[in-house]
Amino acid sequence: MVFISAGLKAQETTKRDTFKVWGNCEMCEERIEGAALKVKGAKSADWDAEKGVVILVYNPSLTNPEAVQRAIAGAGYDTEKIKADDNTYAKLPKCCQYKRQ
Repeated sequence: MVFISAGLKAQETTKRDTFKVWGNCEMCEERIEGAALKVKGAKSADWDAEKGVVILVYNPSLTNPEAVQRAIAGAGYDTEKIKADDNTYAKLPKCCQYKRQ
């Protein structure tokens, strides 16, 4: 019973969210996912290049999707809610400079 309770508790401490992130290539994927995972409480981040979305699993007592989107924007990538700084975007490799909205 103790193991079952612990397992249920672990499931309750994570949430899943999906949000739009612009990018182009495999280097974008590494940078986007890496920026997301630097946020304390982010458990996993998977950027789907075809759909242009991040699937985020996180601990809601430690972070939230907006904090992760701020981190991704800080790496130079626009999200559905937060636009990257123009200077940071300009420093991305040419292959990673997506068409901005």
